[in-house]
Amino acid sequence: MTTATLIILDHAVALLSIIAWFAAGVTMSLRRARPALALLAVALLVTLTRAVSVTVLAGRGWWLVQEKVLLGLPMLALAALAATVIAGPRLLAQARDAGRRENLDVAGVVALLTAAYAALAGFVLTFLIGYPLTLGTALITIALVFAGALLTVRVLATPNANTVEEADTDPDRPEVSRRRFLGVAGGVVVVGAVGTGAGLSALPTAAVTDGGGPGPASRATVSVTDLRGAGTPAPGGVRREHVLVARKATVRLESGRDIDAWTFDGTVPGPPITATQGDLIEVTLANHDLDDGVTLHWHGYDVPCAQDGAAGVTQDVVAPGGEFVYRFRADQVGTYWYHTHHASHIGVRRGLYGALVVKPREEHNTGQLDLTLPVHTFDGTATIAGGAEHIAPAGTAVRLRLINTDSEPHWYALAGTSFRVAAVDGRDLEQPGEISRNGLRLPAAGRYDLVFVMPSTSVALVLDDHAATVWLRPEAGAPDGELSTQDTTGWPELDLLTYGTPAPVALRADAADRHFTLVLDRGVAMVDGSPAYAQTVNGRGHPSIPDQLVAEGDIVRFTVVNRSLETHPWHLHGHPVLVLSRDGKPSSGSPLWVDTFDVRPGEVWEVAFRASNPGIWMNHCHNLPHAHQGMMLQLRYDGVTTPFGGMHTVGSSHNH
Repeated sequence: MTTATLIILDHAVALLSIIAWFAAGVTMSLRRARPALALLAVALLVTLTRAVSVTVLAGRGWWLVQEKVLLGLPMLALAALAATVIAGPRLLAQARDAGRRENLDVAGVVALLTAAYAALAGFVLTFLIGYPLTLGTALITIALVFAGALLTVRVLATPNANTVEEADTDPDRPEVSRRRFLGVAGGVVVVGAVGTGAGLSALPTAAVTDGGGPGPASRATVSVTDLRGAGTPAPGGVRREHVLVARKATVRLESGRDIDAWTFDGTVPGPPITATQGDLIEVTLANHDLDDGVTLHWHGYDVPCAQDGAAGVTQDVVAPGGEFVYRFRADQVGTYWYHTHHASHIGVRRGLYGALVVKPREEHNTGQLDLTLPVHTFDGTATIAGGAEHIAPAGTAVRLRLINTDSEPHWYALAGTSFRVAAVDGRDLEQPGEISRNGLRLPAAGRYDLVFVMPSTSVALVLDDHAATVWLRPEAGAPDGELSTQDTTGWPELDLLTYGTPAPVALRADAADRHFTLVLDRGVAMVDGSPAYAQTVNGRGHPSIPDQLVAEGDIVRFTVVNRSLETHPWHLHGHPVLVLSRDGKPSSGSPLWVDTFDVRPGEVWEVAFRASNPGIWMNHCHNLPHAHQGMMLQLRYDGVTTPFGGMHTVGSSHNH
């Protein structure tokens, strides 16, 4: 059973416990002893089942159950025990003497409903607060349960016009005066307020967290603006100059549909930027009419920090009429892409992206068909740029460069031929084997390079079960055959952690100098100064998440935990990371270097990298709306500063 399934099962059991306890309390208040007694037994059984589900879930990771083990379950267990001791014997007595009319048993009803409040509080705590549990949160939660119990006593114990006669005949019926109720309730509020202060003081207040390594050193600092890298091509390379003008335009997609888009040079995708290894890439970004501004981020390309395009950290946003020059040497071979990194949850969706491909200086197969195929979703319709049909004579070497420019994963199938996944996120795999009839799940922002030799029959690249298809034919008019109707949805997913040939990597065995844990969740947090139901990292939203401090040369490990029921494609700027394990199972195939990896619900990933590119780097979920909703922080090299404020501008656009 997957961890995600366990999480859902635990949520379901928690809901059942809430329903059972409330049902028992309400039924007892209606003086129906036997049904109430049966419901009490059900509530106890469900509560025991909840203890089992939490125990099993705890085996998948402490981060997934912390607030349940430390507060939710103990609070419910105590309330359930009290309810059983108080209400149980009374219900048994009433059930045995069914003919006797009993007065309302306030104490029993309050005990059962208090257990219901405890179950509800634990459930709400998981969804609104999550990880980590603080002292303040615990005190407030307990205070609210007590407040609910007091309010119930107040409602049930205070006689009204309909219960005066009953109250007069029941000398044991407790009465709670308004003054007493307000006094006790006020005490609960004070406890909650004190708890809030205690909880806030327990939260980390430092601007950075050091991951177990040395703290900030006292030494001369360098600004991100000085981290520029080479300004000339490598020997044999050339300077490749481009001008990209960001502008609004009406664009006709390859499907024939017209859309109002934000574009680079009036096209979507923007102009492809290609280079040969060692060339110098120089791109002048000009903003014609995008009111909120624009930048360029070179996704997955380890540019010097000054060229990273993170507005508010490495540069100011390029306003209408302004421009910015990006310059870096093309030292990395592979498939990459560029996009705006200012209000990117809107800008990328509306068209501000394009492909970046760097080829080796010594091209071994110059006669191959090399296609770059970015996928993007416009108004709910996924499209593949690069043409719906291509001719490749039998025997031609074919390379398909798949780029996912969306915030959600896409599913690909290559039908009609066997193939190899030659590269992931621009980095070659070690001796990848030939596969066929396997599906490929491409994370948001990820890239796969597929290679094969063209057969004598047609080949189809299918996106999301025929949402879009790219055809490759050995000759014009070649038939589709069974490919046109072939069902690829049942094909097993290729697991890249077991694909390819293992090879030793020193980083895998080296001890980490710093280790950071990122627990991804949803909860109430401050995002850009406002309270929100946020996408959180360790219980906080941007920009309140402490920076991660590293020093040049450090070996850094990340443990990335997904407590939520959403997928989070995690992306660190400026560095590829080596995948070590997923859910405790080591990566056993080719060394897998990625810049974006999908952390699915309930998963725990371990990755590592060497801190070899000084700067201040964004570290965030590449589901761009999630980043906008708080799931973004910074990795900061010791001694590096920024003159731009140091807070990436995730802010919303006025031109939705």
